[in-house]
Amino acid sequence: MQSKDQKKEIVKDLAQMLKSSKAVVFSDFKGLKMKDLSKLKKELREAGVSFSVFKKTLISIALKEAKIDLDAKGMEGQIAVSVSSLDEVAAAKIIEKFAKTNENLKVTGGILGTKAMSIEEVKVLAKLPGKDELLAKLVGTLNAPISGFANVLAGNIRGILQVLKGIAEAKN
Repeated sequence: MQSKDQKKEIVKDLAQMLKSSKAVVFSDFKGLKMKDLSKLKKELREAGVSFSVFKKTLISIALKEAKIDLDAKGMEGQIAVSVSSLDEVAAAKIIEKFAKTNENLKVTGGILGTKAMSIEEVKVLAKLPGKDELLAKLVGTLNAPISGFANVLAGNIRGILQVLKGIAEAKN
């Protein structure tokens, strides 16, 4: 059993995590086997997402302190909090993918910035491309005109070389 001071410290830390996060996903993990939970935690950790379990009452108090309009007490099951401070879609993408293969893990809600999200909104967020994928597309888009210009210039040089080669063969 935790003392009142310990609970206050937990609420304070959780509220700070919620305020500083880019996205948070709440999930019900009731009935999830330990090996599956460990696998999920490992995947989340590799993506820079923290995964913690708190009592619903403490989550609700922390949400109020963070000025986020969401009630954790209305969520079903045992609630885990996945906090992503680097990428907005990482937590949603990993948990949604894991939930498809494991029926005991269910998304119960989320937060994007300071806005509460429904289950459907979290699922839509999970379908969006991640930060790395978007950056790769941006680099490809920026690189395309330069590559095309280089190919056009190279084509002119190839043409000149073919003409000179033809002249050299004609003289031989």
